[in-house]
Amino acid sequence: MERIELGHKSFLTFDKLREVGVLHFTSTKQGWGNDGLARFTGDAPEVYGSFRLELAHAFKLSPEQLIFPRQTHSNQVQVVCQPTETANLEETDALITNQPNICLCVQTADCVPILLFDPVQQVIAAVHAGWRGTVSKLVSKTIHEMQRSFDTFPEDIIAGIGPSIHLHVYEVGKDVIRAVRENFTEHRNLLKPAMADGKAYFDLWAANKALMGEAGIPEDQVEIMGLCTYSHESLFYSARRDGVATGRMVSGIMLGE
Repeated sequence: MERIELGHKSFLTFDKLREVGVLHFTSTKQGWGNDGLARFTGDAPEVYGSFRLELAHAFKLSPEQLIFPRQTHSNQVQVVCQPTETANLEETDALITNQPNICLCVQTADCVPILLFDPVQQVIAAVHAGWRGTVSKLVSKTIHEMQRSFDTFPEDIIAGIGPSIHLHVYEVGKDVIRAVRENFTEHRNLLKPAMADGKAYFDLWAANKALMGEAGIPEDQVEIMGLCTYSHESLFYSARRDGVATGRMVSGIMLGE
């Protein structure tokens, strides 16, 4: 991982993705204007327009190059072939493209942002995986769609798991525990007992890495940034710590010409 400063803003990058030369980033909470609670989608441009403009300026892009889905904790994946209005990406939590100069973005505040890059076929993806997206195996579905649409071989994919809530503070209840047990054969490695009855701690990082391994991505091609959004208050927004009205980090990836 490397931290870069662009203007007054701090961004984080993955070593493995940086080594292969693909533009990507994860923002922090530092340096945003307006009220400082950065948001990148919403019901009106007044909610997100200024923040998208700030983000675009940081990377010398136009706001139209930034593609955001309207995330709903779904398991829906969409292939993006050209810049498109957010309205065309309703109820979507993963994006894929093989087109240059389109920056695929997801926003998070405890959920897991995942960036994928196939350097052979030149295909990228951005995934938003909370517990619902994780147990519905959204990253697996995204990899399958990369295979189906663009002939990606999973063994070629380089992946990054960005800042999100860590096992040691992510206590979940019976519904989540049941869903994990139903969808992961190795659920005992992903759920750790909590002191409270009927509660457990869920390892989102390990779960998504396991899904990528099952899909065929080699373990040494998956990089976990290893930063907890809940614990690093000076760097990250956290919905569990601060409430759902807090800001959002954005993770993006883009192919060059």
